Amino acid sequence: MEARHLRYAVALAEHEHFGRAAGALGIAQPPLSKQIADLEREVGTRLFDRTRQGVFPTAAGEAFLARARRALAEITAATVDAGRAARGQTGRLRLGFIASALLDPLPAVLARYGRERPDVRLELHEMATSRSTAALVSGELDATITLGPPRGAGAEHLVSVPIGHDHLIAVVSAVHPYAGRPAVSVDQLRRQPLIVASGEDEPAIAAGLRTLFGRDSAALDGAAIARDVHTIIGLAACGVGVGLGPSRMLAAPRPGTRFCEVTPRTPLPDLVLSFTAREDRSPVLDAFLETVRKNCPDVGAALDHRLRPH
Repeated sequence: MEARHLRYAVALAEHEHFGRAAGALGIAQPPLSKQIADLEREVGTRLFDRTRQGVFPTAAGEAFLARARRALAEITAATVDAGRAARGQTGRLRLGFIASALLDPLPAVLARYGRERPDVRLELHEMATSRSTAALVSGELDATITLGPPRGAGAEHLVSVPIGHDHLIAVVSAVHPYAGRPAVSVDQLRRQPLIVASGEDEPAIAAGLRTLFGRDSAALDGAAIARDVHTIIGLAACGVGVGLGPSRMLAAPRPGTRFCEVTPRTPLPDLVLSFTAREDRSPVLDAFLETVRKNCPDVGAALDHRLRPH
């Protein structure tokens, strides 16, 4: 039994005449009559009474038609669902990210993606850069946003695109002596209690600070350790010390804090979007990449270059 048999039976029941039903279906009457007869033989009972007044469903036919209509509705729904999934309008996106990405550009990207793809289920996982590569390679995640390119086993099989550039800045409380200064030097920072990100969660920043201050810097050895940029800003607001972090912190001003540049200007590793280098990427991931392209215009060329077939 095929879907067309169900459509033929439903059309015949609606038009109560072989000729009219055949016209509505766009086929000749003899093939329709034969298909209905074949259907009745397969079902094992007469589904329609043929009378001079017209063709009408039998009791068995009414029972058959009730389920046939539901089956056809499900087939239509399945076709619609398949099309939506193929366009990335339904499904699941698993994204790993570092906390500082929530300052920029993730808020705008996720908000737009949610508006345009409301039926996609987002599974968001905050995790350290050091863990995300393994999760992406193993298939636990569809994409990651890390500080610097992914590292570790399997990283060479990933597509990575910079989506944000950063440099080092300082944050202090509003009553700190440095508050209101446009910039502070590394020498000035050496004389202050510092607040820095955990080397485990932000190894690239930790390594950069060691290079900037010196491997044996007492200032860094005695620094307060924060898990992420939000904690750095919060501790600085409490007057614990001078917080050091990426310039993305400027997107999260907090009452009672002030930001200032660090001289010499110190670039930090890029914020990097990564995903597996597969030609059969899920439509949901492709839709996410398109949203990133729309929200981060300077990323588009880099994405197109990396996705271009070799």
